[in-house]
Amino acid sequence: MSYVLVKSGSYRNQAVENTVFPLIKNFTPAKGKDGGFVTVDGTCRFGPNAGKVRVSVDNPVYLQYVERDAFVKQEGAKADIVASAEPKFTAQQDAVRMREIGTRFEILDQMTKSLVKSDIRALIVTGPPGVGKSFGVEEELNKSSLFGDMAGSKRKYEVVKGAMTALGLYAKLYEYSDKGNVLVFDDCDSVLMDDLALNILKAALDSGKKRMIYWNAESNKLRSEGIPEKFEFKGSACFITNIKFENVRSKKLQDHLEALQSRCHYLDLTLDTMRDKILRVKQIASAGTLFTEYNFSKEQEQEVIDFIADNCNKFREVSLRMALKVADLRKISENNWRALAESTCMKRI
Repeated sequence: MSYVLVKSGSYRNQAVENTVFPLIKNFTPAKGKDGGFVTVDGTCRFGPNAGKVRVSVDNPVYLQYVERDAFVKQEGAKADIVASAEPKFTAQQDAVRMREIGTRFEILDQMTKSLVKSDIRALIVTGPPGVGKSFGVEEELNKSSLFGDMAGSKRKYEVVKGAMTALGLYAKLYEYSDKGNVLVFDDCDSVLMDDLALNILKAALDSGKKRMIYWNAESNKLRSEGIPEKFEFKGSACFITNIKFENVRSKKLQDHLEALQSRCHYLDLTLDTMRDKILRVKQIASAGTLFTEYNFSKEQEQEVIDFIADNCNKFREVSLRMALKVADLRKISENNWRALAESTCMKRI
């Protein structure tokens, strides 16, 4: 791979100066005007979702093609700055914070039990990906359904994952509209980007005594499945998301999310820092439930955790899922697992 040093340029009105990027395509002159652009991987400068970007430059003299070492040195310096800026905490402070995190997840368990009992009817849970939000909710729902499963009766809950249309949301709410049913939406953030779906969700999560859901449009799907154009939703609903509502910048979406928060219980797991995520991994590992399938010794488990903690700013994410990925590699190769993790789990440099 080739690399380019942009001495002076811009991307979406952001100045870019003295920054090395992985090169995707050489300088391309602009049509009908001076200057041009170079196509690069902008992840290192503009975040993990940037991908391929075009950095504009007034003149190709502001570009210098460099070796990989220049990029590695730049990224290493950034990691050192981040690491040096992070405050140091004692083992006692970490233990206190782990108890605080544990309390949040205990509250999540308690709220899920309340959903099953219909003591509360709507809950929003937010937190970063891969920290066990969904696992805790599903575990409590599985416990509550144990006797029903043994009797062969239909489960009173369902966990819906991934993209969902407004019509699909309406139909699913109808299917689980009876009292005692629990519908969990996990990683269904597309619902928040669709005004129609969002309004249906707001109606389902409303705190009023009677929650009527309406579909005011012709639909062959509803007709063929015998779903009415309106119904009362008596079940409970839980919406699990990675989006922290307070951080949303869109004014339009902010208004919708505030309306959702006012309608139901809102639990923020408050895992906002890299330290919190590492402590969450340590917490689950110390409970003996993270590496149960690997037959690791305590020393081997600690090696995995220490490796993640020492390289936390290099990993694509720090989460329980990432800890299991590294554990997979530890099991594959006793001697080479660190190199495998660097190649498959860390950001490209």
